[in-house]
Amino acid sequence: MTILMTLLAVVAMVLVDQVVKYWAVTVLAPIGSIPLIPGILQLTYVENRGAAFSLLENQTWLFVLLAAVVVGAIVYAFRKNLIQNIWGKASLLVICAGAVGNVIDRIVHQYVVDMIEVLFVRFPVFNIADIYVTVGVVMFAIYYLFQHKDPDEMEHK
Repeated sequence: MTILMTLLAVVAMVLVDQVVKYWAVTVLAPIGSIPLIPGILQLTYVENRGAAFSLLENQTWLFVLLAAVVVGAIVYAFRKNLIQNIWGKASLLVICAGAVGNVIDRIVHQYVVDMIEVLFVRFPVFNIADIYVTVGVVMFAIYYLFQHKDPDEMEHK
């Protein structure tokens, strides 16, 4: 995976996230909500100034710093070639895109635009970038638990 391909993948994912958020701000916000599957799923415009369930509300600088640390760790892992296969690398790219997508909102708006609401459970309204982070973390856990080999382990084979 070349550096250009890596950057293009992250940029493409961030663009999808930002286009959906732009739609939410311009079309969904005036309406408020659009039912998709009654009683199960709807689109609801929310300005989230914290994390899930409004934790750490209005701590923009903390979330920007955390995202910078995460992206920095991912860049470090790529530069040092610490990730051993495409699954592990893809997981980090997806996490990176999610972190960047939400940090753009925090810097530009001072809040994150959320719009996906699951109705049958008490769960925070979320966005595409949140999906990226969640899926990326699950992918990375699978990679680390079942595919990653410690350097010592690799030397003895």
